[in-house]
Amino acid sequence: MLEQILSIFPTHMRTGLRSGLAESGLEELRVRVGQPLVIRTQVQDFYWEENYGVCTTKTEDAYCMTEKDIADMLTYLSRYSIYAYEEELKNGFITLEGGHRVGVAGHVIMENGQVRKMSRISYLNIRIAHEKKECAKEIYPYLLNGKGLHHTLLMSAAGVGKTTYLRDLIRMISNGEGTGMSLRVGVVDERSEIAASYLGIPQHDVGIHTDVMDGCSKVQGMQMLLRSMAPQVIAVDELGGEADFQAVEQVLNCGCSILGTIHAASIQEMMQKQRLKQWLEQEIFERFVVLGLGKNGVRQIKIYDEKLECLWKSS
Repeated sequence: MLEQILSIFPTHMRTGLRSGLAESGLEELRVRVGQPLVIRTQVQDFYWEENYGVCTTKTEDAYCMTEKDIADMLTYLSRYSIYAYEEELKNGFITLEGGHRVGVAGHVIMENGQVRKMSRISYLNIRIAHEKKECAKEIYPYLLNGKGLHHTLLMSAAGVGKTTYLRDLIRMISNGEGTGMSLRVGVVDERSEIAASYLGIPQHDVGIHTDVMDGCSKVQGMQMLLRSMAPQVIAVDELGGEADFQAVEQVLNCGCSILGTIHAASIQEMMQKQRLKQWLEQEIFERFVVLGLGKNGVRQIKIYDEKLECLWKSS
């Protein structure tokens, strides 16, 4: 992982950063023109000190990124052909080998209400890919119904880990772990966060019976998977817009199971969303997995059935 990240930094920084980035719990690196390189970990933020090649907590000692540094990084990111990555840049990110994602920000050129081009990129956010296999092992059995998968929604506030759990569930369902019942899973990976495909190949393990629509909108991706890949389960992250809900209903009408996530910290918050409230009343979804964090940072999980009766909760 370290070498994949170092390969996109300017050559004058790589040797010194090699020791600085060995910090455990590395989550992301923030690059901004004229500002210190920020190294974010699970514990706190650090800054890189060029003279000694170490991390420091003092901004006054930190190395500040230059325009040339970011220009060099974009060259390495795009393998010396930034024009080949214009479509990805319009979406605001580029996925690296290993599944690490580099978000970009800068001057946006619009045309007819659409992003035509991203130019004068001055900000990069390198998010480190973390694959946590078996994290959803305790949840998995409660989502199966003997013939396949219950229609399931995972929910949490931002940053709690619903995408990580979704990815692990996709892998287990696809492989039929512990059940021998492998299911064909179609994944709509609109923002390349689930499978983290690089040059069309998933960098995360999403199972042997999984097909991925990468970089495609949720609505179009679900429709295309139904037409072309005959999935038994369709997995999708961050359902939110009205068009998303309509596409989900089309999937349900085709006899395919849905495994999705929504942004909601609780059942009560979910019920404030009109379409989701209707689904609850109609008992369309059969399992609701609520992820949260306790005061000590330990993840807390509750699983409800279609009648909102608690089936299981973590200790």
